[in-house]
Amino acid sequence: MSSELYQTIELIGREKGLDTDVVIQAIEEAYAAATRKYYQSKKDFGARFDRDSGVFEVFAKHTVVENEEELSDPQTEITLEEALALNAEAEVGDVLETPHEDAQAPLTRIAAQAAKQVIYQKVKEAERELIWAEYFERIGELLTGQVKRFDRGDMVVDLGRTEGVIPRREQSRAEHYNPGDRIRAVLIHVERQGKGPQLILSRGAESLVKKMFEMEVPEIYDATVEIVSVSRDAGERSKVAVASRDRDVDPVGACVGMKGSRVQAVIRELRGEKIDIVQYDEDPSNYVRNALNPAQINRVGIRDYESRDMEVIVAEDQLSLAIGKRGQNVRLASKLVGWSLDIKSEVEKKAEIEAEMERMAQASQDLASLPDIDPVISTLLLDAGFRAVEEVLLASMEDLTAIEGIDEDTAVDLHDAAETLLEQWNAEAEAAAAEEAANPTATEEVEDAEAVETDEEAEVVAAVTAVATEDGTDEEDSETDKTGTPAE
Repeated sequence: MSSELYQTIELIGREKGLDTDVVIQAIEEAYAAATRKYYQSKKDFGARFDRDSGVFEVFAKHTVVENEEELSDPQTEITLEEALALNAEAEVGDVLETPHEDAQAPLTRIAAQAAKQVIYQKVKEAERELIWAEYFERIGELLTGQVKRFDRGDMVVDLGRTEGVIPRREQSRAEHYNPGDRIRAVLIHVERQGKGPQLILSRGAESLVKKMFEMEVPEIYDATVEIVSVSRDAGERSKVAVASRDRDVDPVGACVGMKGSRVQAVIRELRGEKIDIVQYDEDPSNYVRNALNPAQINRVGIRDYESRDMEVIVAEDQLSLAIGKRGQNVRLASKLVGWSLDIKSEVEKKAEIEAEMERMAQASQDLASLPDIDPVISTLLLDAGFRAVEEVLLASMEDLTAIEGIDEDTAVDLHDAAETLLEQWNAEAEAAAAEEAANPTATEEVEDAEAVETDEEAEVVAAVTAVATEDGTDEEDSETDKTGTPAE
């Protein structure tokens, strides 16, 4: 028959949701700590609970060593000779349990308090481990709770058996809750150690939008429609890319619902956050066009597949719409598709092309002026991407010989020609600067002459204007004299 103490332990275990053995182990450790406190001893005490009698057996643990020379602490160690006297099967390294005398002595208040603290700590650790095991597999799920309180901006949520917390960084700027309000949030992390709530929740994560659509759209729940990607600026706008596994099912229409009923339900849950639902496309160009809605896109060009860099050209009146307020539209679209987007207007692109053509023309002229170099070689350099004589000089032999049609001898000649041409240009520049410094008066005279010409032109224009004004006045006076009234 079990003791009354054991029945109490079972009751505690049921209330806390813990296994009885866990509670007994915590009490045994607490009783051993209380014994050390009571006897003021450094011995390594242990305790064992008898479930039938409800009595604790206290013992001291000693580690067996070879001889007295290796004996460093008599309170926690014992020689092999002494151990064999207690247990004939003892060996070096074994831990012997020696029953402690007067183990039933009453415990002091301080010792009892120490035991209470140990029990509380062990039970708390067991509870945290139980919660971690239960919720770790549920990361990403939607949990419903009640706002309990606010702690330094963090929202503490009562989930029933335990509490969760929504940190300030995981809250939506557009939402406001009061204690007692019902709230749904997604579980993003479970703390195994430390103090405070173990469950970290979020109202700003992209997965919250995904879970909301799973609840509202049956086609997503049964995997007919798939949410490929979600990008979100919590409290303001979200973009959701969807695809259908069934040709007969429109993924965008399924998410929007009849008269927008499904998407409006999600918007209400997110407290008015705007949601753009776009069609996923295997072609990155078409996917970007859809993601940048409602802006109209003229052209999409992929600049680099490896770095996932893309250029988007729009009309001048669509540029601000494509970029969005504070760059929100292009930022969310870029995150949604996973590409870096560079949006330009037609005017900007045209100016960029013209500048590049001018640069290429100048580069062609500069490379063609390399002394003793065949024009065909200059053309090869231009086609290979060289745009300045300096680039030829700084290029390595490997870079130059990698161009088809250029061998090592030609590469050496190119280096020499580039060096010679640059020295010539530098000498001409220095000579021009020296000449300007030597004749500052001539430069000032030219500037003064230009200024005089400008003033003279202004005087001529003023004179012509004055004459025309006088002529017009005379004509008006003449008309008035003839008819007696101003001319119509």
